Amino acid sequence: MPKVCQTVEQPATLREFTFRGDRYSMVAARESVMDFIKEHRFPQSEEIDILVALQEALANAVLHGCQNDGTKTILCRAEINLSALTIVIRDPGPGFDLAAIESAALTPNTTEHGRGICLMRSLMDEVTYRRGGSEILLRKFRHSSS
Repeated sequence: MPKVCQTVEQPATLREFTFRGDRYSMVAARESVMDFIKEHRFPQSEEIDILVALQEALANAVLHGCQNDGTKTILCRAEINLSALTIVIRDPGPGFDLAAIESAALTPNTTEHGRGICLMRSLMDEVTYRRGGSEILLRKFRHSSS
């Protein structure tokens, strides 16, 4: 009888966070998410990329989505499995014009706002906006050396 090999994907580890939507809560929010990520041993260079992208996404949620209002709430979900880290951040704001962001990506940005999107895209393997821009998905794939 032939031998059948099955591989079983280990279940993802998931943690959900809720933060106040003001700049005073942002550092603690970032540190809480990073503490969870550090438990799963990404290479230090990837942790730095994740930290910077996470900081930018949280800053956008606080400043644009919550208007720095501590009575509003930011939701964050971090999921880690053998192949990737996925972070989803959702704010209660109205979002933004996604088409304008895509067209702006083709020209150099010298304005005060908008460079963070380009930065996040350069640091993460996937950056996707949903819910009209009030939710961002950041994904970093694990490499075989980790």
